[in-house]
Amino acid sequence: MTEKRLTLVGHLEELRKRIIIVAFFIMAGTIFSYYNIDLIVDLILKPAVDLHFIYLSPADLFLAYIKIALVSGIVIALPIVLYNVWQFVMPGMGIKHKIYIVLANIASMVFFFVGAVFAYLIIIPLTIEFFTKMSRQEIEPLFSFANYTSFISSIILSFGLTFQLPILILLLTQFNLITPTLLKKSRRVLIVVIFIVAAILTPPDVISQVLLAAPMILLLELSIIISSIVYKRKKIIK
Repeated sequence: MTEKRLTLVGHLEELRKRIIIVAFFIMAGTIFSYYNIDLIVDLILKPAVDLHFIYLSPADLFLAYIKIALVSGIVIALPIVLYNVWQFVMPGMGIKHKIYIVLANIASMVFFFVGAVFAYLIIIPLTIEFFTKMSRQEIEPLFSFANYTSFISSIILSFGLTFQLPILILLLTQFNLITPTLLKKSRRVLIVVIFIVAAILTPPDVISQVLLAAPMILLLELSIIISSIVYKRKKIIK
C-alpha cells in the first residue's frame, strides 16, 4: 500500500512539474507575442485589407491584444506542450511505441501548421469576401476588432486541430484500437459527427461550418486510406 502511495505521489509530482514547465513556456510565448503585437496584428488584418474596424469600449483593444498574445503564445509553446505531455505518458511505453509517438509528435506539429496556413490563406479570405458582399449601399458595415480577432483565432485553431485527424487515426490503428473495417462501417456516423464538431468549433454561421466540414470529410477519407495501409503492413509483419 505504501509503495502504491509513493508511486502515486511520484506521478503527481511529475505531473505538477510538467504543468509548471508548460505554463512557463506559454507565459513566455505570450509575453514575446505581446511585445511583437504590431507584427501579429498586421498579419491578422491582412486578409481583411478593405475593412475598417472599431472598438466599442476603452478596454476592448487592450483585451483583444491580450487574447491575440495568449493564442499566439500557446501556438509558439505547442512543441514544448506536446513534448511534456509525451514525457509524462511515455515512461510506461516500450521503445517501439516511443518511436511512433515521437514521429507522430513531429507530424502533428507539421499538420497543425499546414491546417493553420490553409485557413489563413484560403478559408478566411473566402469567408470575409462572402460576408462583405452581402452588404447594401444604405447599410454601412461596422466591424468590431475584438469580434474579428475571435473569428480569426477560432477558424485558424479549428483547422489546425482538424488536420490532426490523420495522425490520430494512424496512432489508433497502430495501437490496435481501431481497424479500417470499423472506420468504413462508421463512415456515415462520423460524417454527422464532423458536422456537429464543425458547428461547435467555428463561428456561428453556416458558411464557416461547411468550409471546415468539407476538409474534415476529405481528411476522414485520407485517414481511412492511411489506416488500411498501416493495418495491412501490420498483418504482413506478423
